[in-house]
Amino acid sequence: MIRNYFKIAWRSLRKSKIYSFINIAGLSIGMTVSILIGLWIYDEVSFNKNFKNHDRIAQVVQNVTNNGEVQTWTSVPYPLADELRKNYGSDFKHIAMAYYVAEHLLALDEKKLKKEGGYFEKDAPALFSLKMVRGTNRLDDPSSLLLSESAAKAYFGNADPINKLMKIDNQMNVKVTGVFKDLPRNSVYANLSFMATWEMVYNNTQWIRTMEDPWRPNAFTLFVQLNDNTDFAAVSAKIKDAKLKKVSEQLAKKKPELFLHPMSNWHLRSEFRNGVNVGGAIKYVWMFGIIGVFVLLLACINFMNLSTARSEKRAKEVGIRKTMGSFRKQLIIQFFSESFLTVLFSFVLSVLFVQLLLPFFNSVADKEMSILWANPYFWTISSIFIIITALVAGSYPAFYLSSFRPVKVLKGTFKAGRFAALPRKALVVVQFTVSVILIIGTIIVYEQIQFAKNRPVGYSRQGLVNLPLTPEIHKHFDAIKTELTGSGAIASIAQAGSPTTSTWSSSSGFSWKGKDPDLSIDFSNVGVSYDYGKTIGWQIKEGRDFSRDFATDTSAVILNEAAVNFMQLKNPVGETISWWGTPLTVVGVIHNMVMNSPYDEPRPTVFNLSIDEQSITLAKINPSSNIKDAVAKIETVFKKFEKDQLFDFQFADDEYAKKFQDEERIGKLAGFFAILAIAISCLGLFGLSSFVAAQRTKEIGVRKVLGASVLGVWNLLSKDFIALVFISFLIAAPVAWYMMNNWLQNYTYRITISWEIFLLAGVLAIAIALITVSFQSIKAAVANPVESLRTE
Repeated sequence: MIRNYFKIAWRSLRKSKIYSFINIAGLSIGMTVSILIGLWIYDEVSFNKNFKNHDRIAQVVQNVTNNGEVQTWTSVPYPLADELRKNYGSDFKHIAMAYYVAEHLLALDEKKLKKEGGYFEKDAPALFSLKMVRGTNRLDDPSSLLLSESAAKAYFGNADPINKLMKIDNQMNVKVTGVFKDLPRNSVYANLSFMATWEMVYNNTQWIRTMEDPWRPNAFTLFVQLNDNTDFAAVSAKIKDAKLKKVSEQLAKKKPELFLHPMSNWHLRSEFRNGVNVGGAIKYVWMFGIIGVFVLLLACINFMNLSTARSEKRAKEVGIRKTMGSFRKQLIIQFFSESFLTVLFSFVLSVLFVQLLLPFFNSVADKEMSILWANPYFWTISSIFIIITALVAGSYPAFYLSSFRPVKVLKGTFKAGRFAALPRKALVVVQFTVSVILIIGTIIVYEQIQFAKNRPVGYSRQGLVNLPLTPEIHKHFDAIKTELTGSGAIASIAQAGSPTTSTWSSSSGFSWKGKDPDLSIDFSNVGVSYDYGKTIGWQIKEGRDFSRDFATDTSAVILNEAAVNFMQLKNPVGETISWWGTPLTVVGVIHNMVMNSPYDEPRPTVFNLSIDEQSITLAKINPSSNIKDAVAKIETVFKKFEKDQLFDFQFADDEYAKKFQDEERIGKLAGFFAILAIAISCLGLFGLSSFVAAQRTKEIGVRKVLGASVLGVWNLLSKDFIALVFISFLIAAPVAWYMMNNWLQNYTYRITISWEIFLLAGVLAIAIALITVSFQSIKAAVANPVESLRTE
């Protein structure tokens, strides 16, 4: 019997090739979107699941009160690790402090490469359950170095790297003691190339080793693994005041409260507002999950609409089957078997499409996903996916078509009725409502990104390049400046504590006249050299720049507008502020510079003239020079004074562009899915318009014989569909506004949603629908009426 069901289903598909093609094409596109989104969601929710004890690992973070608000910091002072071991050790299986700086110069003799890595305490390899390929995972020896498998391959090829000597940043000699398997792309420290010891960085970094108050700088990351008899909430409550008990009276004003942030939340729930976790990337998991469901629903709607639209053609078949003794239950199974067969073909096609699209999708999503062929869960979920899709797509046609009464059908008196088309129209409205919402959402994401990109940044990024700053470069800085400016390669050059696209240091030690003694603050702090302002082209609002003409400028500062406003200084130039008790004179005020997130308000920032403590070189390429030639000249001069340093540079424009990567990625994905959703909706609209045109062939012939024009016939066949799309727009507009307005609340610096966006989306939707239905409408309108009336 089952074989018979599928045989008839196959014949039905072959008999109606056009409608079968539309159904299979629509469903395969919908299922392709759903599978791609499913793979993306799986990759997101499985983030960090590769670590053996991921459900027991956490990062120690802190809530602090700064500038009148509660902020969440993921960095802590390094003595905290020993404090937890000493007084709370019974709650932890592993405790590991880390100092992670993204890129280092890692050298094997003359082979020097930039590699990502950090310095960890000895518990880190066990805490992160590193899978060793060679050697040991122990970091007991201060000179130990663990290499990733790919890094070992890059340096040693197939040779054994164990006990080989290497050098970090031209100053730290280390010995390879182990090689670990590369961490997966969807994990913390995915690009980790090496682990060196905490003792190595402590012994070789002067500012860490000699700091006056080691509890003051929050520059380190602390990981812990809980014992089996504890939980995150209980331990968080215990360690809450562990830092507060140790800090100075000044730092205690920040009211630091420690808590554990579980590894399971690091990726998807990493955002905090006023000290409370408010989610994070999880919102995109929900968003794309909902998009996947709705896009698949659009494809199912196509199947429902085309199946029920052809009800009169299937009515006689139903009538004969019922007369011959078929029960309604058997007919329902028959129609479901057609649905199942269509979905099965669609799934096979969709898997092929997914395999072809994955390289493109991975590049857009910045992932390394693949179809999980060997995973039994994939096939189990796929089977359930096929069954549910077949049930959803086939439910309405099965119950609707099987309900026909055989007496009416066989007498020839069966008609679909005046209101039979209402469910189909409603489903078309649902289809285009979803499509219009996706169109509006994509436009708003694009507008928000462009709005932030076009925001005045307060300095000139054009030709601004970040260059390395080593002790040798700093020592010969004047000679480098003279040679490069004399060659015409650069217009100016300076040193700074951080690039213009981020701030690497902050301080709570500033005070000023009228400051509330109980107010805890945290201002960004950037040490700069002479010519910094000239090099980056910052904009002086009041006062002047740092100058060699004023010897007192070594005790001077320049404030940004945000700092002036926070301090409530009416006449800031000439005012005296203090920094950890040292008086400093304000000589200038600059317009706010966008140094951190382009979506947030600028932080209060203090620039001080610092001669010796810098981290980076900034150069302004001469506008009249060829950029490629200028960079080559800079490299030649830098290598003249620093032979051992790998020359590396970044343009400020490129670094600033990286700030938009997440939003651009979301926008591209949303746009990609919106295009596919519209394609599915248009397929369905095309199928319905084809059916309506075929159904009204004789009517159109009569109208043309009576003098109807091509334009009149086109209008007759198109207006109903355009009306449905317009209704869809009226429903979609407020829903899209509500959803996207909520999304925009995540950004301080954001657009106001304008009516032009909705007008553009509406015009696009109607134009696309008009083009889709016009093909069949015009084809029917220009047909010879003699052909359609010949049988009458």
